[in-house]
Amino acid sequence: MKKYDVVIVGAGIAGMTAAIYLRRAEKSVLVLESGVIGGQIVSALEVGNWPGEMRISGKELMDKIYHQMNNLGAEIEYEEVLKIEKNTGVDRDFLERFLVKTDENKYSCGAIIIAVGTEPRKLSEKQVLSAGSRPISYCATCDGALYKGKPVVVVGSGNTAKHEMRYLENIASKVYHIHHDEPIPEEAEAVFAAIGRVPKTQFLNGLVELDSCGYVKAEEDGRTSCSGVFVAGDCRTKKVRQLVTAAGDGATVAETVNSFLDK
Repeated sequence: MKKYDVVIVGAGIAGMTAAIYLRRAEKSVLVLESGVIGGQIVSALEVGNWPGEMRISGKELMDKIYHQMNNLGAEIEYEEVLKIEKNTGVDRDFLERFLVKTDENKYSCGAIIIAVGTEPRKLSEKQVLSAGSRPISYCATCDGALYKGKPVVVVGSGNTAKHEMRYLENIASKVYHIHHDEPIPEEAEAVFAAIGRVPKTQFLNGLVELDSCGYVKAEEDGRTSCSGVFVAGDCRTKKVRQLVTAAGDGATVAETVNSFLDK
């Protein structure tokens, strides 16, 4: 079983930034990712809020950050984390403080950073049944072009729904707008769900304290209720969730973790 100073769960911008800073501090780092490198921003055709880049796609930006992390020597495995356990034996090697179990392997480490981000909130069973065989998408910029000149429906009532509608209005022949739990119009040929996002923290199983929505409770330094477990990015309790705040989280938590390990 391999041992690392730090295991980072999630290869979004927060997790990869943390890995970059920790590798500069000469800490051994393993990043675990079960989905797409870069997270949800990869699907964005254009990113307009990253300092220094006038025009860049989400994939291009994440590729740059990934290659920087990789060149510094951070390891990455494409595995799903199923469980994290804290070893309580007083005589254990410090790098066996935590045991991380994935769908393929087991790893031990001295500290963990949770940087799993969020995922789209799913439609209700009622609306899924109402949609029938019509495709359901959670990303207009990813799939909107498939329905050029066709009627579609956007489900949701917040800012995300409004953004999806504006994007689709330039593509679809008609964009219907309904709220959560309303039936899907028969005329629509595709359903675009924009009903919010939820943190992907289900696997933590009581390891750290979560708020009522499932976000990990922590201050800006990333310290959680469990010593040695830290959090960064959109899955943390915070007011602003943007690319730059995720990167800031990654840098801040890396400094916190580095000090923790050095002690």
